[in-house]
Amino acid sequence: MTNDDRKHLRAVLLERSLRRGDFTLASGARSTYYVDARTTTMSGIGQVLIGRLGLAAMDQAGWRPRAIGGLTLGADPVAYAIAHAATLEGRQLDAFTVRKQPKVHGTGRRIEGGLEAGASVVVTEDVVTTGGSALQAIEALAEAGASVLGVLAVVDREQGGRERLQEAGYTLVSLFSASELLASQDDGEPANRTG
Repeated sequence: MTNDDRKHLRAVLLERSLRRGDFTLASGARSTYYVDARTTTMSGIGQVLIGRLGLAAMDQAGWRPRAIGGLTLGADPVAYAIAHAATLEGRQLDAFTVRKQPKVHGTGRRIEGGLEAGASVVVTEDVVTTGGSALQAIEALAEAGASVLGVLAVVDREQGGRERLQEAGYTLVSLFSASELLASQDDGEPANRTG
């Protein structure tokens, strides 16, 4: 993981994704900040940086998955970016998407994309708060016979998700913690600019 890529991604997250104010989270909890990671994960530069940094983080964790993905929608661009980065390095890594509910038509699948039976996988998230979305994806993957190596998130909000995943037997690796982003913003790094 290059330090320049990490600094660049932090700057993009601060500019595009971190908002201060009064927010109600999906969990129902109130917060003075919100991380709308999709504005970073779906940007061209975010894709490039997340792909490289995510691949490096998996290598550092010792994870060599056959496929990567998670619960739609937040996990999708993260998984696709990392699969793309792997391909550029000549490595085999396919992406998949876990639907919130199985399809009611066609094949009726809950997992779409490149997932083979028995594959080792890494579950992705844009932001982990309670770990609920990752655990939903893990449950669907277990039913499909996949072996989950761990969970990779762009941002850990540090609100119990890491501990909940550990209790379930899974390691969370995050590119950034919320406290790290908030400290960067408080230190005067740019945030909430347009452009």
